[in-house]
Amino acid sequence: MENVKLYINGEFLDNGDREMKQNINPATEEVINEFPMATEADVEAAIDAAYEAQKSWEKVPPIERANYLMELVRMVQERQETFARLNTEEMGKPLAQSMDEAGWLAAYLQYFAAQARHMMGEIIPSDRPNENILLYKMPIGVAAQIMPWNFPLFLIGRKVAPALIAGCTVVLKASSDCPNGAYEFAKMVDESSLPKGVINVITGPGALTGNAMASNPKVGIVTLTGSTPAGKKVMEAASKNVTKVSLELGGKAPVIVMNDCDLDATIEWVYNSRIINTGQACNCAERVYVQEGIYDEFVKKMVARMEKTTYGPGLGGAFDMGPMVNKGQQEHVDELVQSAIAEGATIECGGKPATVDGKGYYYEPTVVTGVTHESRIMKEEIFGPVLPITSFKTLDEAIELANDCEYGLTSSIYTTDYDTVMRAMNEIKFGETYVNREHFEAFQGFHQGVRGSGIGGEDGERGLEEYLETHICYIDYDLNRNKA
Repeated sequence: MENVKLYINGEFLDNGDREMKQNINPATEEVINEFPMATEADVEAAIDAAYEAQKSWEKVPPIERANYLMELVRMVQERQETFARLNTEEMGKPLAQSMDEAGWLAAYLQYFAAQARHMMGEIIPSDRPNENILLYKMPIGVAAQIMPWNFPLFLIGRKVAPALIAGCTVVLKASSDCPNGAYEFAKMVDESSLPKGVINVITGPGALTGNAMASNPKVGIVTLTGSTPAGKKVMEAASKNVTKVSLELGGKAPVIVMNDCDLDATIEWVYNSRIINTGQACNCAERVYVQEGIYDEFVKKMVARMEKTTYGPGLGGAFDMGPMVNKGQQEHVDELVQSAIAEGATIECGGKPATVDGKGYYYEPTVVTGVTHESRIMKEEIFGPVLPITSFKTLDEAIELANDCEYGLTSSIYTTDYDTVMRAMNEIKFGETYVNREHFEAFQGFHQGVRGSGIGGEDGERGLEEYLETHICYIDYDLNRNKA
């Protein structure tokens, strides 16, 4: 496969003497291709291109911007299988899931194209006669967007689509674990009728490129989907110019299972919320609190369900899970499992790294019991197919345990009592709470974390607001007032 190139101001740059990094297939451990490490000069050139393109792009009527997005929608749909195969090869998820994700990319672009006529300002009453106060919604400027590796196609849509429809231009930094999907997107953009500089795509080391993007005074907003430590570094760099940040960071989603839940349905919901994307999702079920009355039965059924999970190379068959994205992630998951064992936990199933035909960074679907709320595995983000379970007595206790966390992204509760539901929705201090369903957000919702899970948010009309700023105009239309 050809090597990745930087895409800046409508041109693919020759890799020249730039440092190149290998892109590894996590299922086979084979080298797919190489991609360039962007320099600070490359980042500056991409931002300069976006900054210049912004001057014209923001003047394009929103409905015309929507037409450009719809052009991209059609192109993504034509290349859906290509995007999916690239995604599975470099990220590891089963091909069926990658096909879904490529479909989400198109659907997300389409969703925000439909927002073109929904960016509303306000008319505010004045205290003075013959005066109007108008509140305009204006594009914030260049959007520096730093991508994760776990949903590298969907997140292109989540970041690029609202920025473009708002009138912003983009510098998109692809993940170093999954650069090929972004490169394919850049090639598609190059074939489209989008003006040069509106979308720029770069690759490179997160520390260097992220800092260079966040600290550049020409950037209007920096968005990052990634770890909490990375988010803190972005905030620090952006603070130099008081640049707006929107950060979607780590999660440690609590799951509260009440005695009166529909147990079989709950098992399936929680299972799906743990093994999706091999557990590599910020909204995955990360820690489970089960009420004492059904604890033993819940554990028994969950172990049986996890033991049925199939895993293998995403291009090699219809599996439930693929490998971890890289060796480091596999080692991180195992280190947390080993720490739980050292603290006295019991491994009910799984509990160790695995390979398929001697290759790949797999991890066995794992259930851990005998943990306490203070266990590392209940405090730190796992990001893998490992489910720690403990018990509780009362709803008050469960809510307190759920909220005792540095993160605050997603959460869930399973019960047939809607008094319990309403209490949970009002008292669980997380950005999202799912009730009697799996953990997964909707395009039209608002994906937002609190505490260590981030600041700002994405999706829906409120996600669009991240790329808009207000401009207040005071209009005195009594021209004769000062002539008397």
